[in-house]
Amino acid sequence: MIPGRSAIAGTSGANARFYSARCRMNTTRAFEPACGNGELTALLAPRCGELIATDIAEDAVALTRKRVAEFGNVKVAQMFLPDTWPEGPLDLIVLSEIGYYLDEPQLWHIVEHVYQTLSPDGVVVACHWRKPIEGWSRNGEKVHATLRGRLSLPLLAHYWDDNMMLDVWTCDGHSVHQREEEN
Repeated sequence: MIPGRSAIAGTSGANARFYSARCRMNTTRAFEPACGNGELTALLAPRCGELIATDIAEDAVALTRKRVAEFGNVKVAQMFLPDTWPEGPLDLIVLSEIGYYLDEPQLWHIVEHVYQTLSPDGVVVACHWRKPIEGWSRNGEKVHATLRGRLSLPLLAHYWDDNMMLDVWTCDGHSVHQREEEN
């Protein structure tokens, strides 16, 4: 390692502290509907006091349970959205690769659940594929346009590339840095 540099890709000490603060961001209670095979669930698990991961498919629930078996803080269950939703408060809600499979009223119902269960300092993250999804009329752009139109929370971050979109909303519009400065 170069003197005065950290192990985080050539960043200075101050920048390393900045980036590592974001990497260690933890949440008390998180919800990940449509957990699929549990890859994201396994990444979220060490950062959550409690993580609720659900999917409509029994096979996905079984795969996720195997993947996160070492984590006692993860509850994996079969759940049919938007009819069922965990009780709040939730500090983090991750809507990843789910919006394509919901019609407009179902997506609106999800937004209502978000409002009812998101904690005052909670965060909503949506991440979807931008390319057409075979057999479904929506892609990520349409899903995120609907979410941005229905969620009246401040949009903290928006990222897109040729393949995917990621949006982050917070109740108060404050970044991680602003929250740290306030505390």
